[in-house]
Amino acid sequence: MLKIGIDAMGGDFAPDVVVQGALKALGSISADTRLVLFGDEGRIRQLMETLGAQYDAFDIVHTTQVITMEDHPAKAYNQKTDSSIRVGFDYLKQKKIDGFASAGATGPMMVGAMYSAETISGVIRPAISAQISTTDGSDFLLLDVGLNVDCKPDVLDQYGMIGNAYAQTVLRKPAPRIALLNIGSEREKGNLAAKAAYELMAENGSYNFVGNIEANEIFTGLKADVVVCDGFVGNTILKQTEGFYEIASRRGITDAYIDRLNYEVVGGTPVLGINAVVVIGHGRSSALAIQNMILQTERNVKGGVVNKLQDTFRNF
Repeated sequence: MLKIGIDAMGGDFAPDVVVQGALKALGSISADTRLVLFGDEGRIRQLMETLGAQYDAFDIVHTTQVITMEDHPAKAYNQKTDSSIRVGFDYLKQKKIDGFASAGATGPMMVGAMYSAETISGVIRPAISAQISTTDGSDFLLLDVGLNVDCKPDVLDQYGMIGNAYAQTVLRKPAPRIALLNIGSEREKGNLAAKAAYELMAENGSYNFVGNIEANEIFTGLKADVVVCDGFVGNTILKQTEGFYEIASRRGITDAYIDRLNYEVVGGTPVLGINAVVVIGHGRSSALAIQNMILQTERNVKGGVVNKLQDTFRNF
């Protein structure tokens, strides 16, 4: 039985939307997947009763504390030992669950990921990634999207390796095209870090490097399946994409492609380069976003991305 842990107290509208989203996910997850909710059992049970859910729909681990957005990430993680995030990560470390997801504060989630899962041997810096829809009906993976705002060339090269493993196992692309985001397609374009990263990526040989890609090409899907950049640039692109969708939505624009840019459809951002599956959802997550965060976590576990990454860096 595969077990997915969910922080029932994480997010702006928790636990209500988390329970609603978990119930929605029950109709889509595999028969051999069990959801484990971490949080205030009384409130969770009350919501389940209100929503007409079966008493045994989930496993529930009762916790008495919540780490908030205002808390200091490391201090709160260490001091609030009975918080839903901390207990969830304890279960992950003890392998009582196979993956953990939360729409709670990103800082404590990253602290927990580093403490409980630890970085895969050989990985310089883990990354958080975003799966973004392309106009050809597919998706591309963007990394990093905010964990490391400054990246040295060797880190960017490793992001190519990390993205390659994810695209193969989760996106099911046997030979993913890996590109470096730059201000021009020519080899000599960019700042010193980009130029040096290009050389390392071109010489790596463990993935299909297709060269530089400009920002106006990344949404077409015609050139790359994985786009590598530092966290400052990646986070800017991610939030600009979210902003574009919100503008289109407010203006009443209905379009099949634009609808797929809604962060609720994706669900969350996986933390890649650690020894466990951890997915971080948007703080404003709705029930739909929670549902897709859970489904994304299940895909990551079933795809075997962690094993693939461990093998990749063991052999590098």
